[in-house]
Amino acid sequence: MECHTDVRFYPAPPDLDGCFSSFYRATFTIPGGLRVSDQLQPEWANLRFFLGDCPDAGPPGVEPLRGARLTATGPSSLPVHFELGTTRMWGVGLFPLGWAKFCHGPAADVANRVVDGEKHGAFANFADLARELFDCGGDEQAELDCIIACFRALNRQVPDQERIVAIHAAMVDPAVASVAEFGEHCALTRRTLERLCQRYFGFPPKLLLRRQRFMRSLAEFMLEHAANWSEAMDEHYHDQAQFVREFRAFMCMSPREYAALEHPILGAFMKQRAKVWGAAAQTLDRPQGGHGNAA
Repeated sequence: MECHTDVRFYPAPPDLDGCFSSFYRATFTIPGGLRVSDQLQPEWANLRFFLGDCPDAGPPGVEPLRGARLTATGPSSLPVHFELGTTRMWGVGLFPLGWAKFCHGPAADVANRVVDGEKHGAFANFADLARELFDCGGDEQAELDCIIACFRALNRQVPDQERIVAIHAAMVDPAVASVAEFGEHCALTRRTLERLCQRYFGFPPKLLLRRQRFMRSLAEFMLEHAANWSEAMDEHYHDQAQFVREFRAFMCMSPREYAALEHPILGAFMKQRAKVWGAAAQTLDRPQGGHGNAA
């Protein structure tokens, strides 16, 4: 089904550096009043504000959230299936440091969940933004300024800030392949690393490393840098059988089944993100200073 996607990425201002993977505005136009479906890949927590057709969205085996103008997701290690029609949206990808500064409670409490951000306590800080964001008469810059002003008003120092950034930097390093190496890079004990990962990253350290390895492979394939899954596989996989098992664990289907699906929104979105932002998926972003020019 035809879907026209127009997306623009914006960098966070320097005083909020390290809190966000990106701010982005997207418009999806589907002719004839129809809807398209696609799947989000595992990612960090996200806020998505909608004007128009609000999506139906949820992970496998769960009744989808319907009709929420602020669709909020916790960190995910599973796909999120969504269906939407013609709509306009703003998206905010929250890094773990952003979660620590702007959200309530442990990230693990909303891991692999899609909730109405205006009603769930973890995202209570953004209820006013959801009501007011699209009152700017379609002025894109004014809407972006509104988003940034909201986060600036909420910005605060958090006690674990330096350790969160150190964990994030170690996690996205392709050379870090084990939990022991993870802890060594962060200069943290295994117990402390486990506690901080659950609270701010949503998952235990081992799962975070597995997700990184998987997402490096999936992004390589989606951007057509690889002719097949074997070429896209991360070097830390022992063999193709292990990769297939991991693919099923993270995407709830086989690589072949995934490759056969259409990705009318995500495919275009990832290519544009890689072109402008330097990384196709937010899980591959570095925590600070990792972006190119996104003007």
